[in-house]
Amino acid sequence: MKFRRSERLIDMTNYLLDHPRQLVPLTFFAERYQSAKSSISEDLTIVKETLEQRGIGTLKTVPGAAGGVKFFVKVSEKEVTLFINELCELIAHSDRLLPGGYLYLTDILGNPQIVQKAGRIIASRYADSQIDVVMTVATKGIPLAYAVASQLNVPVVIVRRDNKVTEGPTVSINYVSGSAKRIQTMVLSKRSLAEGSRVLIVDDFMKAGGTVMGMISLLEEFNASVAGIAVLVEAEKIEERLVDDYLSLVQLSDVDVKEKRINVREGNYFKGRK
Repeated sequence: MKFRRSERLIDMTNYLLDHPRQLVPLTFFAERYQSAKSSISEDLTIVKETLEQRGIGTLKTVPGAAGGVKFFVKVSEKEVTLFINELCELIAHSDRLLPGGYLYLTDILGNPQIVQKAGRIIASRYADSQIDVVMTVATKGIPLAYAVASQLNVPVVIVRRDNKVTEGPTVSINYVSGSAKRIQTMVLSKRSLAEGSRVLIVDDFMKAGGTVMGMISLLEEFNASVAGIAVLVEAEKIEERLVDDYLSLVQLSDVDVKEKRINVREGNYFKGRK
């Protein structure tokens, strides 16, 4: 079956978006559409220009006989700013306040559109980095971790608080919670992470960073390294921040339980960006 150019462009774009950071040989598309490589190259040029103009991502060409193209997600600064502003307004609603000054974020983390956008934005900052795995801790950070991982085309590793029979042999550590100063436990299956992996840590909320530090300590047991740390929301007024190098979309600057007021603003996403 011979494809028309319009059909090729639609199918080609869809395939590339579904396989980010994966090398796709030109011969794959040539055989898929029964077209000459010269035609495929022209189609890819159109796809690349459109993706870049729309702020969706970019295509990078890998030369050589075994070469091809790779799609990398990229999000425009305008889109990021708009999303973060909308997220700030959403989080600032006073009805999110829970006893003890905690915030209700479950509805946000359960909204596929919000989580997918946040995942694209975070992934765009690490699209060019060598990342083998996205790690998070159960349970609220899981949707965001999967959203990021899907854009980076890597698996997700979930750190748990207790042992599960279905996990097989595990590695466990004790760590000190940064905010509550309590001794807690983290557990990770030995099969879930290969030695030497480069890991992107993703979480929904960070106070002092004790949980993140716990995951970093756990990575040391696997001889794995931290490729980056990203959180959806960070708390600002923390006396002792245990983590310095991280990415945040939203910063919780102040919570007044008595007045039922939540002040949020843009996180550090744009700080130090090249």
